[in-house]
Amino acid sequence: MQRFSALYQALDETTSTNAKVAAMAEYFRAALPEDAAWAVYFLSGRRLKRLVGGARLRRLLVDSVDYPEWLTLACYAEVGDLAETVALLVEPIAAADAAVAAPGLAELIESELLPLGRCDEAQQGERIANWWKRLAHRERFLFTKLLTGALRVGVSQLLVARALAAAFGLPRSLIQHRLMGDWEPTAAFFGELTGPDDGSVAISRPYPFFLASPLDRDLQELGPAAGWLAEWKWDGIRAQLIRRRGQTFLWSRGDELITGRFPEVAAQAERLPDGTVLDGELVAWRGGVLPFAELQRRLGRKRVGAKLLDAVPVKMLVYDCLEFGGRDIRDSAQAVRRASLEQVAVAAGFELSPLLAFDDWEALAAARAQARELGVEGLMLKRGDAVYETGRRRGGWWKWKIDPLSIDAVLIYAQAGHGRRASLFTDYTFAVPDERGELKPIAKAYSGLSDAEIRELDRWIRRNTLERFGPVRAVPAQQVFEIRFEGIAESPRHKSGLALRFPRIARWRRDVDAASVDSLADVRRLLALGARTIPLDD
Repeated sequence: MQRFSALYQALDETTSTNAKVAAMAEYFRAALPEDAAWAVYFLSGRRLKRLVGGARLRRLLVDSVDYPEWLTLACYAEVGDLAETVALLVEPIAAADAAVAAPGLAELIESELLPLGRCDEAQQGERIANWWKRLAHRERFLFTKLLTGALRVGVSQLLVARALAAAFGLPRSLIQHRLMGDWEPTAAFFGELTGPDDGSVAISRPYPFFLASPLDRDLQELGPAAGWLAEWKWDGIRAQLIRRRGQTFLWSRGDELITGRFPEVAAQAERLPDGTVLDGELVAWRGGVLPFAELQRRLGRKRVGAKLLDAVPVKMLVYDCLEFGGRDIRDSAQAVRRASLEQVAVAAGFELSPLLAFDDWEALAAARAQARELGVEGLMLKRGDAVYETGRRRGGWWKWKIDPLSIDAVLIYAQAGHGRRASLFTDYTFAVPDERGELKPIAKAYSGLSDAEIRELDRWIRRNTLERFGPVRAVPAQQVFEIRFEGIAESPRHKSGLALRFPRIARWRRDVDAASVDSLADVRRLLALGARTIPLDD
């Protein structure tokens, strides 16, 4: 636990990618395999489920310190993070004794944390309070983060793979491949992860996804248009479809096995020959692509019933072939892989994401202008000779998304942020008026302001708080902001009846007053912009 907490601190204290990789590599070389396996688990973005509720932990905190309840909770409200508050307020035993008492990461999780789910509340409280007092500040913080399932580490799985590759002298691509799919954080798994390359790959395991970069340059800088392929950027979820040894596996880009959620796709895959891996997009489809909100009705379900299958039909639009005849063809050119895709996928009845015909960049720009009304997110540009790389590599694939929608809305609520922003109000709720003039919350946003603007707005919020609802402060409807977002959909779960996709702050509108913000009717009119669908034979 001490080694991992030292690593966590080292990662938190630097923004240097090379320094992060070096710190992780050093940890992996020295850690016990069982501890290293759990470290990989957390560093690669996986989490334990919440073991104890937040309200229960706050009560335990109040009972574990010598401060009055009001002062303890006031400290928590000011700090804004429960784990950090615990680390600051709980008085530990002597540091030397705490160092001796700290177990390894695997022992702490497997012998102490996971068994908490089988304890009653009294036992839970006793064991948690005991560990809070036995662990030093840094370990106490991590212990509480693990309890809440809220541990976040500022690295990606790609950086973890780089560190493991550096530590054990293995190809990074091999490590990335071994990290895909289902695995348990055990010493045996870590041994397999870092063992010699024997050429074996689990039958179900997908390839690491190749990710497109946002187009950040003039089209002319890409060279002649004839060297590129273009497709619509579909509003669905990315997936890999695997057919090996008579079995089918469907993986999301989030490294989740989702075969059972899309039985129609799995059934169709039975017509694929063994040794085939396809890359594509799962979309809700009825005569054309449906809004993403429809697809969301199918997500998050282990199994779907006949009624939902009928209400939200889904198909997989395929656009790449990664394995053909049992052979990895990712190093083949994009155009070659497309030809392999056409050969294997069409014969099995899959529909290909159609290529757009264009003679020059001006014609392609004109096609992109129609994207929103056709219900797609923009265009994908793929260089004809590009190989299928791992992760986000610039140059081979570009995503040229449609320009975002925007509205002017007024700030009505604010809440303190987390981590380094825990002492500032940085989480905002915005609203627009309905037909009666009543403000309806329309979006929450957390990004888009400069540090100076955040500090200025924080001071205004503190001076102008009308009411408090726990950590939330209500403020006068005076500050107007331009909010940008990628899409909009009906949503009965929201008071406004609408949900904005990926909202963020574009600018602080100091030039207008609250009376001039957009109305709920204005926002509803934006729904019509995505009303059409695009059939595959267009």
